[in-house]
Amino acid sequence: MKFIKLQSRGGDYMVVASNIAWLRTGENGQTNVGMVGGSPLLVTGSIEDVSAQILSDVNGA
Repeated sequence: MKFIKLQSRGGDYMVVASNIAWLRTGENGQTNVGMVGGSPLLVTGSIEDVSAQILSDVNGA
């Protein structure tokens, strides 16, 4: 199980990478991260920044 740290304006999240279902552009330069079986998380950064962070953390870069 691989955890990824995603930053939010209200606090940080540690999520299981395999539970991320989708990304969608949010408001004010933020991104919605869809979680399997749960509500989406609103995190800081553009969709490109968040996806790059997820991929680099999963691939161990």
